[in-house]
Amino acid sequence: MQLPPPSTLLITGCSSGIGYHAAHALHKLGYSVIASCRKAEDVTRLQQEGLTAVQLDLACSDSIREGLQNALKTSAATGNGRIDALFNNGAFGLPGAVEDLSRDAMLHQFQTNVFGTQELTNQVVKIMRRQGGGKIIYNSSILGFAAMQYRGAYNASKFAIEGFADTLRLEVKQDNIQISLIEPGPILSDFRKNAYAQFKQWIDPQHSAHSANYQAMINRLETVGPSAPFTLGPEAVTDCVIHALQHRQAKIRYRVTTPTKVFAVLKRLLPNRLLDRLLIKAGGDGKR
Repeated sequence: MQLPPPSTLLITGCSSGIGYHAAHALHKLGYSVIASCRKAEDVTRLQQEGLTAVQLDLACSDSIREGLQNALKTSAATGNGRIDALFNNGAFGLPGAVEDLSRDAMLHQFQTNVFGTQELTNQVVKIMRRQGGGKIIYNSSILGFAAMQYRGAYNASKFAIEGFADTLRLEVKQDNIQISLIEPGPILSDFRKNAYAQFKQWIDPQHSAHSANYQAMINRLETVGPSAPFTLGPEAVTDCVIHALQHRQAKIRYRVTTPTKVFAVLKRLLPNRLLDRLLIKAGGDGKR
């Protein structure tokens, strides 16, 4: 099942970074792109840039329902009234040691990255089943299979997404719906800036046993430009989305950046304790 232009594609999290780049790139290729953003002002900005955009906040069920309805209305008005593909990109990071995460902080992380993402996906699955098929692409992470320090909430959210995606793939195979995961390592985006805002909202570094390491983490989050080796631009992820759309059989997993490819192999080969040591070194106590 190939999805050549002008197939209709819904993308979440398009205000910046990976989603923004993918929306513009696929639009230029002739796809009927419906970009979604959490904030109304970002929707307006994308519309002014020539994209079709709707407001959709993954942390709110009413917003998900209304956003998807608006996407379908837009598709009906401008094309075939279908959702041929969904790129689940919308997510954010909430850094901090696991012991410093309150229940509310963990819920805040999961509302968008897991619950909202899967709620939207479940609704799109029903649409695709009626249509006779489609493609769903989850933007996961290297942290969806290899945990690193001070990223516990985000690690757990991506581990959860991988579990949902792997299970869903088995359950909808007979419906001609393909499920793919993209697992990027470090990518240039506003991710760190947004993560720092979350850290300041939810974590109290002054009263934490990890306060010394938090300072190194803050320095990394405040860095402009690449803060880790092997960082790639968002086009590396967009290329995987294009492959998944344009090939009859999309890959189940797309591993992006050298760290992702290396740790995918190491996780299969190394004893857990040795892998732990390498992950600690790679994470640099939050410095990378």
